[in-house]
Amino acid sequence: MNMQVFPNMIANSDTAALSSTLLNRDTYLVNLLNKVSASKRQGWLQELKDLSANYVRHSVIPNTREEEWQFTDLSALRKLELSVGKKYDLSEDDVPYFPEAKIRLVFINSIYTPELSTTAKLPSGVLVSNLASLPLGHIERVQQYIARSKGDWEVFTALNTAGINDVGVVWISENVVLEEPIHIVFITAGEEAAAISQPRCLVVGETSSQATLVEEHTNYKNTKGVYFSNSVTEIFVNENAQINHTRIEADNMEAFHIGKTTVTQEKHSSYSCHSISLGGKLSRHNLEILQAGEDTETTLNGLTIIGGQQLADTHSVILLNHPHGKSRQLHKYILVDKAHGIFSSKVVMPKSAQLNDVEQLNHNLLLSPKARVDTKPQLLISADNVKCSHGATTSQLEDNEIFYLKSRSLNEDSARKLLIQAFAAEIINRISLPSLQERLVKTVNQF
Repeated sequence: MNMQVFPNMIANSDTAALSSTLLNRDTYLVNLLNKVSASKRQGWLQELKDLSANYVRHSVIPNTREEEWQFTDLSALRKLELSVGKKYDLSEDDVPYFPEAKIRLVFINSIYTPELSTTAKLPSGVLVSNLASLPLGHIERVQQYIARSKGDWEVFTALNTAGINDVGVVWISENVVLEEPIHIVFITAGEEAAAISQPRCLVVGETSSQATLVEEHTNYKNTKGVYFSNSVTEIFVNENAQINHTRIEADNMEAFHIGKTTVTQEKHSSYSCHSISLGGKLSRHNLEILQAGEDTETTLNGLTIIGGQQLADTHSVILLNHPHGKSRQLHKYILVDKAHGIFSSKVVMPKSAQLNDVEQLNHNLLLSPKARVDTKPQLLISADNVKCSHGATTSQLEDNEIFYLKSRSLNEDSARKLLIQAFAAEIINRISLPSLQERLVKTVNQF
């Protein structure tokens, strides 16, 4: 696999442009960088941290003048005096649990918590560990993957890399089929001060392997307190491998969450993502798919449910560089009160990406007159032999549908809930964990 560390882009960048950036250095960002990168490591990891820190020093926090951030204003984040999250003790009852997933990694404020994790008695060929506890034979192999995705290197990803102290690692060996889901839980806890937590996860599915991963970002029992969660997950799906990935973002209503997921798919591989966004004052998920071989299959499902004055932003990019790929994307928003949803999805197909089949859809349900959604599905196509479709719809509950259900002996509240459930069911029913399906149905019923 041909990979490179993206901070090396600095060495190849235009010197004049970097000099101009230095003159306008982002003081807030540099101060934050100094806090998260204060802990030093040895060898290759420290070199990686230093390269990323250099990138951050030449960067600024995005603002609404930038096209990719025009609807997501981070000025409130800049007002926070953040400190690095500390070790925090929780009990077993405080940790989210899915009965289908007996294998579990737990990180609290990005600190591995072995007493709440269950990684003993793993099947042969399956490694689920934190970086610091890796067997010696795996350290060099993992080193070849961390921060080597060929995605868009940007300031928040670099900030996470500059502050790496530990990583959740999932490694599925060649030809291993893992039937049982793996649950990785990243908890932000503590109410004394505004904290920054930087979860990091690496998933590698070797040739002809199969696995299901549930990645959850949440707050300790939804307690109050402002914090910033800046997460990065890198997934490598090697030849003929299959990864089924569910990502849950359920932070508290005062939190800021910016997450990056990068996925590299080799030939004949299959990747599916079920992205669930429920919490946060401001949340954003950047999802990048790189097709590194022909005949890949990619499925992206998403469900965002927000209210109050929450803002939830989904940005995805699918880079199809080879022929015979198949991509399906469906993301749904349910918004109430003054909630603001943003959906931007881009599929890029150069001339080399012939005979690809792409479908891209965004459907939005506004449950109040002040709810808002900005949607932008895009197809950037240079290939001349492809099958593509995209679209977006925004609607409210129809009076005639409610009237019809009321005529069938349902009251208005029950009729509304039934219609909202039906809208969300298309995504919920595609999730492989029944317990998560039940949890999401309860969330929908609150509207």
